[in-house]
Amino acid sequence: MKNILKIIQISKPLHQLIYVLTALIVSAALLELVAPIISKLIVDEIVAHLNTKAANLNRLIALILLAFGANILGISLTAISERLGDHFAGQLRQLLTEKFYRHVLKLPQTYFDSQLSGKIVNQLNRGISTIENFINAASNFIVPFFLQSFFTVIVLAVYSWPVAIFVTCLFPIFLSISFYSTKKWGEKEEIKNKLEDKIRGRINEAIYNIKIVKSFNTQKSEFDFASSNLIESNKIYAQQSQTFHIFDFARNFALHIILLGSNLIIFYQAFQGTLTIGEMVLIIQLILQARRPLFAMSFILTQIQRAESGSKEYFEIMELKATEDIDHEKFNEKLVHPSIEFKDVTFKYEQSGVVLDKVNFKIAPQETVALVGPSGAGKTTIVNLILKFYQPTNGKVLLDGKDMEKYSYHDVRNNLALVFQENELFSTTIKDNVTYGTASSDDQVVDALKLANAWDFVSILKDGINSEIGERGVRLSGGQKQRIQIARAILRNAPILILDEATSNLDAKSEKEVQDGMQNLLKDKLVIIIAHRFSTIQDADKVVVLDKGQIVQMGKPKDLAKKPGIYSELLRYQIEGNKKLLEGFEIY
Repeated sequence: MKNILKIIQISKPLHQLIYVLTALIVSAALLELVAPIISKLIVDEIVAHLNTKAANLNRLIALILLAFGANILGISLTAISERLGDHFAGQLRQLLTEKFYRHVLKLPQTYFDSQLSGKIVNQLNRGISTIENFINAASNFIVPFFLQSFFTVIVLAVYSWPVAIFVTCLFPIFLSISFYSTKKWGEKEEIKNKLEDKIRGRINEAIYNIKIVKSFNTQKSEFDFASSNLIESNKIYAQQSQTFHIFDFARNFALHIILLGSNLIIFYQAFQGTLTIGEMVLIIQLILQARRPLFAMSFILTQIQRAESGSKEYFEIMELKATEDIDHEKFNEKLVHPSIEFKDVTFKYEQSGVVLDKVNFKIAPQETVALVGPSGAGKTTIVNLILKFYQPTNGKVLLDGKDMEKYSYHDVRNNLALVFQENELFSTTIKDNVTYGTASSDDQVVDALKLANAWDFVSILKDGINSEIGERGVRLSGGQKQRIQIARAILRNAPILILDEATSNLDAKSEKEVQDGMQNLLKDKLVIIIAHRFSTIQDADKVVVLDKGQIVQMGKPKDLAKKPGIYSELLRYQIEGNKKLLEGFEIY
């Protein structure tokens, strides 16, 4: 019940609604007892008339009308409470989803580096759906049934305490069997949930990388992976089902044994005259009412157990330490010609060795610096530290001479614009992508597209800047997507620009078009370029060469080209590759 208590705690803003709902449920539960009691009075009135002819017909009619009115009022209150319960479940779903999404957005980048996006979404969906189902069950079944059972036993005790004892014994027997049954179910459910996360995460990856899947003809293996895990999941479900039905038989067997004992007592007392016919009818009706929550007990406890296990990952994520604040509404003004400096910066990931080892360098205001080195040298990690995605293990990163630790995440990133190697676009319009994170007019969007050398293709689209580009810009070419990113960076107009392999995936013509667009982006900015193509960094003021997490060379491109080392070696490889290509076409 630990997670159920957390659900109650987290729903504090909705507690007033819970109080109203509880009052309606209690009232409806009490009204459930009115009809049996009136039935007893009606039967007694009829028996009295048959025996003594002294019954009052008007009183009989009044009792019948009263029973009808109580039933109408009861079903009205039940309908209102069920509708209010659904409303509460919907409000709680919104509350829990918002809390989860807000918290996830504040988690450190290291969390996302180790998790599949499909898995995160699946955990959210499962957590919310199981909690919502539990709340619906609680408001529509659990609380009403338990209240009815409680009131029923009290009334039974008034007329026949032996029957009340027998009926009361049903509840601990049913609860203990059901609890053990659902506990076994829950243990298997957690295993099944992990399989479900694995399956959903992989399906999400396969769909996201569908071109790779189709290109490598791995559709069958991807399907077999999902199918084999689904088969395993169904095996677990079969075990759950078998256990459930065994315990369900035990519950029903115990129920019928106790009901047999109760009926023997009722009919014996009625036969002896201890109970009137009306009282016998009342007790039988009350026992029938008491059976309803018992029949629903397995469903109720299953919903509780599912809420417990289904919300487990939800609360595990909610308990992760958040490192960022997304409610920072007022940004400081952009820095004017800032500098960046790394002082003895060391960094390592939790599950790996040292990625950067005592790195020292400085980028002056409006200076263009290229980060060069083999894959895994630490170039992207440097950019991630500048973005405050990670914190240095040791050392300091200074922004404009001030320790970056003293800046908020918002303030740091408000001074940065990025153009990624991957086409980081959303499945919406060109305008929405260009203005992402920036409030701008249509004219400003068009101006940015022109400066990015992108207006030529946007202007001929049917809906212009309001054209939908599909998931991750699938309706655009690679060069077009990159120029949309450049337009976004131009519109952001931040003093620091980071180009992460911005042209590495493009053909020569597209690269030329993108580079032409970037000329307007580079003006008066501190620029950091990660590039493997040396043609993109020939105009850099400084090159920082990294290898195995350390700076091994630093200087102007021309100077480093003449010195032995990694830079000249990588440059020679590219030149020789281009030379060989030209010789092959006999144009060198």
